[in-house]
Amino acid sequence: MDESDLVRRAAAGDPRAAELIWKTHRRWIAAVLLAHKPRQADVEDLLQEVALAVVQKINQLDDPAALKPWLRMIAVNAARATGRKQTRRKGLLRLVRPNVPEEGEGTSDLTTDAGRQRQERARQLGSLIEQLPDAYRECVLLRCARGMSHKQISEVTGLPETTIETRIARGRRMLRELAETSQHTRGDRLAGSPS
Repeated sequence: MDESDLVRRAAAGDPRAAELIWKTHRRWIAAVLLAHKPRQADVEDLLQEVALAVVQKINQLDDPAALKPWLRMIAVNAARATGRKQTRRKGLLRLVRPNVPEEGEGTSDLTTDAGRQRQERARQLGSLIEQLPDAYRECVLLRCARGMSHKQISEVTGLPETTIETRIARGRRMLRELAETSQHTRGDRLAGSPS
């Protein structure tokens, strides 16, 4: 059965068709969410929001061939809405309790050196990826984190494959430059610290 038939069946209320659509596309949707979500947002929570929206709104999809761009739009909108909610919540929290530390501050519960090093490398890479412009971040995550081909990314984003290829190449170059800058900055700080 092709994807257009699945979409029609899901729009008609077939839960198995909707489930199959979700299972087929869930992984790359997670990468889109990673590209657009605010730092503290939980990807699993956002995935649940997107899954619910897909089930509730699939009957509004006029063109079954537009499924991938439609799913991407839902994911981007969910991530951005979460960002707006978090911004409002932080502002209100700071009014009530101005000395509350940011989420993620504090001690780590990892006890091994290797675990702490892995966590630190992942945090550093995540921080670098967050510095990429949205368009580059999304393409790099879809390619590197999800292993999607340029053609698959093109289908999701609606961009030409040549644009995808360019954005991935430029995004990777930006990441290397950011990593080098970050290493130099850390080295300068260490060199300037007293012995």
